[in-house]
Amino acid sequence: MAKVHRLMNAVLRLAAAAAAATAAVVMVTSRETTSFFGIQMEAKYSYTPSFIFFVVAYAVAAAYSLLVLAVPAGSALSRLALTTDVVLGMVLAGAVASAGAISDIAKNGNSHAGWLPVCGQIHAYCNHVMAALIAGFVGLAVHFVVVMYSLHIVTDVICPCH
Repeated sequence: MAKVHRLMNAVLRLAAAAAAATAAVVMVTSRETTSFFGIQMEAKYSYTPSFIFFVVAYAVAAAYSLLVLAVPAGSALSRLALTTDVVLGMVLAGAVASAGAISDIAKNGNSHAGWLPVCGQIHAYCNHVMAALIAGFVGLAVHFVVVMYSLHIVTDVICPCH
């Protein structure tokens, strides 16, 4: 049974790493240059702090998911990894939420603040960011499954009652 747990943990963590890396790469490659009333305008992820936070959080999550594969199940390190998984899950939720809020303002604007929507002028950029957010939500969901499975493994080692 321990081999099945290790295999399942590895598969889930590799899926989480792949989804997180995909989200980060898609966001990093989002860029578009357009002309607006004769003014050249460039849109890229690095101009928005929320998108930078998104990229850093998901890149760290991808690297962490790969590094924690070396942690033996049932050890004290596995409990620390579970705690770190939970914290990282909160960071990923914050990153995707902040990036989603900014992309919503880019798409719809905010009439109360006088902010106009910009996605009408930079379609490809907004679509690229949307793809990154979708990959981010998938990564967050997979990471949640990893946390639940890790919690199951850790509690099963503490109390093999069932």
